[in-house]
Amino acid sequence: MKVAALFSGGKDSTYAVYYAMQQGFDVVALVTILPKNKESYMFHSLNIELTKVQAEAMGIKIYQAESEGVKEEEVEDLEILLEEVKKREKIEGIICGALASEYQKTRVEKICEDLGLASITPLWHVDPKTYMEQLISEGFDIRIIGVSAEGLDKSWLGRRIDKVTLQKLEKLRVHMAFEGGEAETFVVDAPVFKKKIEINGEKIWDGNSGFLRITETHI
Repeated sequence: MKVAALFSGGKDSTYAVYYAMQQGFDVVALVTILPKNKESYMFHSLNIELTKVQAEAMGIKIYQAESEGVKEEEVEDLEILLEEVKKREKIEGIICGALASEYQKTRVEKICEDLGLASITPLWHVDPKTYMEQLISEGFDIRIIGVSAEGLDKSWLGRRIDKVTLQKLEKLRVHMAFEGGEAETFVVDAPVFKKKIEINGEKIWDGNSGFLRITETHI
């Protein structure tokens, strides 16, 4: 089946692409909405423009479109983009990396129903700890680029997620897959990448939360 994958550049959307390929799906395109609103209900905004760099490293075509990020209206923006992708790439389904967000999953399913596409959510309700351990064991190089939870300070920005990181997260009692928005991630290498990405950035910290603004990438 030819499919496109909703792609934010983080661990979940990247792993969903990998999983889909492992299951025999033909992932012909990545699809990214670039929200102007940082508080978007549907989409990630942090370093989102760099999904184009990741797509290049993966060797997969990417479709992007801007959105004002207004609740519900941004869902319509996604549907318009997916309709274009369906027309151009002849896709039959959409891969979504949602873990537990009913809001995201139900809206993607409605879009797929409207467009006559299969909705595929391979990571739905996975066990967080097992999932994160699997990401590490399968060679995903994931960097933390945003933190917003007690115990996660400025020093966490840019950190690679490895076994030691998971142990620290467990002690802090932070959701290990960050489903509550505790942190955001950016993948620089994975089994689906043909080339690794090197990044440099600037840490922005307000005393309680912060993010890594990636200023330089090199494939």
